[in-house]
Amino acid sequence: MRLSAQQEALERYLATGDSVIPSELLVQIQGSNTLPAADGLMIYHNAYRARLLSVMREDFPALHRWLGDESFEQLALAYISAWPPRHFSLRWLGEKLPEFVSGYIAEPQRSPMLELATLEWAFTLAFDAPDAVPLSLDVMGSFSADDWVYLRVCLIPSVRWLQLQHNTLGMWVAAKAEADIPAAVALSAPLDCLVWRHELVCQYRTLEPGEASALRLLADGGSFASLCEDLLGQHGEQAPQRAVTWLKQWVCEGLLQRG
Repeated sequence: MRLSAQQEALERYLATGDSVIPSELLVQIQGSNTLPAADGLMIYHNAYRARLLSVMREDFPALHRWLGDESFEQLALAYISAWPPRHFSLRWLGEKLPEFVSGYIAEPQRSPMLELATLEWAFTLAFDAPDAVPLSLDVMGSFSADDWVYLRVCLIPSVRWLQLQHNTLGMWVAAKAEADIPAAVALSAPLDCLVWRHELVCQYRTLEPGEASALRLLADGGSFASLCEDLLGQHGEQAPQRAVTWLKQWVCEGLLQRG
């Protein structure tokens, strides 16, 4: 057997949940008196899958705590069998878990589980997102009148915008605090939630509908002037002040960069 074929056979053996060692692989591995080849391969097989399970627990701690050890391990092993690692870094191991949950879990558990997995993966994506230079209050302090009129901004690369349909955030917060996790319930209205990285720390917060609409306008390419115009119907002469207040908050939170 060529080396490349031997490597592929070993990869297939490790990637599947089948503990039966392929005969063509077994004959290529030399054991010893103290450790037969079959035993060595089995140890490696178990250690490899244990490492993958450990990564899944680290990336989805709230989901793990909600489901419990046994149910989470069943989910993770089924996922790993369907989506074995395809990248040299285990950082990407859980990338497809939300997609997998969509087709593997039935309602009513599917939707809250999908949201929780998506929320937890958003933190991973935010932490590893490319660096950016956020807009600062110092820079804004030097703006001319024209700068304000034509100002366009966009969200920094680490921002993940989720619309939650369940009390997923409360479940995640409880899991992080090692408190009792509330039962999953549907919200009366969708909840906008931002996850992003600021000064090397992942942040999150929810948005009221008015703020979410305003931030979405800017994120979609609208100018500061268009934001003020959009707010006129709701806030009248106070629209510019409302826009400036929100803009200052977003800048202080490190959410924006110049467009």
